Amino acid sequence: MGTIRVYAAPAGFRARAQVRDLDGRTRSVERTGRTRGAAERRLKEAFRDRTHRAAGDLISPDTRISVLADTWFASLDQHSPTTLQLYRHRIDHQIKPALGQLRIRELTVGTVDRHLRTVAATSGPAMSKLTRSVLSGMCGLAARYDALDRNPVRDASRISRPPKKPPKALTAAQARQLRAILTYDDKAVARDLPDLVSFMLASGLRIGEVSAVTWDAVDFERGTVQVRGTVIRVKGQGLVVKATKTTAGLRTLALPRWCVEVLTLRREAFAPKAADTPVFPAPKGGLRDPSNTQADLRDSLAWAGVPWVTSHVFRKTTATLLDEAGLSARAIADQLGHAQPSLTQNVYMGRNVASTAAATALEALA
Repeated sequence: MGTIRVYAAPAGFRARAQVRDLDGRTRSVERTGRTRGAAERRLKEAFRDRTHRAAGDLISPDTRISVLADTWFASLDQHSPTTLQLYRHRIDHQIKPALGQLRIRELTVGTVDRHLRTVAATSGPAMSKLTRSVLSGMCGLAARYDALDRNPVRDASRISRPPKKPPKALTAAQARQLRAILTYDDKAVARDLPDLVSFMLASGLRIGEVSAVTWDAVDFERGTVQVRGTVIRVKGQGLVVKATKTTAGLRTLALPRWCVEVLTLRREAFAPKAADTPVFPAPKGGLRDPSNTQADLRDSLAWAGVPWVTSHVFRKTTATLLDEAGLSARAIADQLGHAQPSLTQNVYMGRNVASTAAATALEALA
């Protein structure tokens, strides 16, 4: 848009300017107002809206946030069903109720900042962080349509999270004791938990990955198991097996001899009719629900006197025992299915353990 010229008119003022449209042609556009400033402001708004109409865009500064949210969500691809469900839940429960009726041009840094702080106060920092990711994606799409001149989420203040607790892991003696105790819990036995916990400790797999293991994935001669996917619940579909997100998740693991013996006895007892039958099915058959299994584990672990133990503690126990055995961070990350060894070291390896090797090395200072 060229220079704005304002002229007196019978009903007030008339603002006029030359506009070069997206087709390359120059046209004259004018708007009137009761005051000089009103006429000039209406002309600028007309130029803004004209740009989006000429481009045929679905998103403009006057588009409501609810429409932007649905448009952004519809554009998502190459995301796992679990991630899509998390994003949809944030849109429907955090973003639309609070911001849905605002226009995109009203989505300022202050508005975003206040909303994220409210979410943190009512639902916790983790929920606020996920809401921030969704809002950032939405604003990024709006910026690409020129409905925003920048992404306001980037300038919003960060929500501080409480410091993470150091990883907690079981010792080898505690793990052996827990395996034995669970065999005395009638509920745990009825829910098929003792073998499942033993397998998780031996492999370091997640509950969803364990639930997806089938008999044809176990090689009894070589003592290995192939990790091919994980069980998730998809809205409208139920339990399904989803392929691993990364190549690091698709892996073949060697199992300790005692675990192979557990699986051998299990195969003899259950006599699976098909090779693709789950090794650890639900008590009534079919795929095991990871969420239900988590609840069953909490019940039995509380009965065993270790309510602080979770399924992730099993993974951290596996990582810590491998670390103490001298395996490299890369080898342990491969065992757990992590692409980055740094994640394994920071999150999954138990720390604050006295190292005799370190004490021996420092004897040189005596």
